[in-house]
Amino acid sequence: MKRINALKGCIAALAMGAAATACAAQTPDHNTPPGDANRTAPQHATAHSSSVSLGPRPYYLVSDMDAGPVKEALQACAAEHRPQRRTDFSIGHRGAPLQFPEHTEESYRAAARMGAGIVECDVTFTKDRELVCRHSQCDLHTTTNILETELANQCSEPFSPFDGTHAASAKCCTSDITLAQFKTLKGKMDGANPQATTVDEYLNGTPDWRTELYRQRGTLLSHQESIALFRQLGVKMTPELKAPQVPMPYQGDYSQQDYARQMIRDYQEAGVSPHRVYPQSFNLEDVRYWLSATPAFGRQAVYLDGRDSNGLDPQNPGTWQPDMATLKGYGVNIIAPPLWMLVTTDAQNRIIPSVYARSAQQAGVNMIAWSLERSGLLANGGGWYYQSIPSATNNDGDVLTLLDVLARQVGVIGVFSDWPATTTFYANCLRQHNTPSRARQ
Repeated sequence: MKRINALKGCIAALAMGAAATACAAQTPDHNTPPGDANRTAPQHATAHSSSVSLGPRPYYLVSDMDAGPVKEALQACAAEHRPQRRTDFSIGHRGAPLQFPEHTEESYRAAARMGAGIVECDVTFTKDRELVCRHSQCDLHTTTNILETELANQCSEPFSPFDGTHAASAKCCTSDITLAQFKTLKGKMDGANPQATTVDEYLNGTPDWRTELYRQRGTLLSHQESIALFRQLGVKMTPELKAPQVPMPYQGDYSQQDYARQMIRDYQEAGVSPHRVYPQSFNLEDVRYWLSATPAFGRQAVYLDGRDSNGLDPQNPGTWQPDMATLKGYGVNIIAPPLWMLVTTDAQNRIIPSVYARSAQQAGVNMIAWSLERSGLLANGGGWYYQSIPSATNNDGDVLTLLDVLARQVGVIGVFSDWPATTTFYANCLRQHNTPSRARQ
């Protein structure tokens, strides 16, 4: 509550044109290692802060906001031209895939340049059981150039053109090829043309609100290579253990626990401190395994909540099994649902925290939200990620209105974004000189 009140004061001060120091809220530091509760001084990757660059998009979004105190606060902040600092509140979702091919070196570097303090590698495995960064085990046909190469012959399902009835299709998996073969591919913007009659047409399926401008260099990385890159960039790491798309145990003796253990082992062997790693999974059993087998890493493990596919209603606690208190009892300290599960609207059509968010607060479970800047133009209600607040979503500036509610009222400790400059800008303005509060444990 003190943090919320401080940020309310910050908005008022900025709206009146007060000095930037008026916004220095005193929140605990999210960089604090687990168990070191006395360290509350904010920390930033200062060696890299001078290279943070936001570009024009955050300022465009501010100009598109509805009139009000948050817009005034952000306008005043923008007018100060203050140096931007890296913040753990800003999480690079697959890097910066609004404009860069996801899970590529170029996308990761762009996220770090835009001030993301944490960057994500989605982790899956190859035919020879090596870990690589891909959003899905079977998305190579939409995220790489594999269909243009000889490796297309190894795909689980070859390219099939649109025939007037059935959509064009293909299925190419990391488990179809070895790591060495994977490294010969190039990343591309995620997308496919369902009406394609040729491979070239099929690969030309990027949504029109994204861009092909940075497609020419899409360097794919193994999980170990991503760790080395993130250490070089000075960012923390949030690997997601992706659900296998092949029967497990793979090849008869590679179990789900072997897979989960291998991911953590890569950090241990690289000498990465556990407090710099936030392992993620939609599979609660993975999180519980890390808590048991590697507790130093498990304490910051993130349970990605995808239970909406099983009927979870964020306004009805009876649909949450297990509930927040039970999750906390398991040792889960961080839960990460999609944006819409954390918010709803009130009688005045204002965005407010959902019952789900309030319950997490009461149980002492930290929240991370996903994913901003993934919905294209917001004029028509925002689509899937905004499904609980379509009546309050009608312009691109509403992304910052939502972000403000997530930060000040929901109290999220971080937000995934496909364009981290947006979250970095907000954090520097209204969470000045502070990273998110240390995860409650």
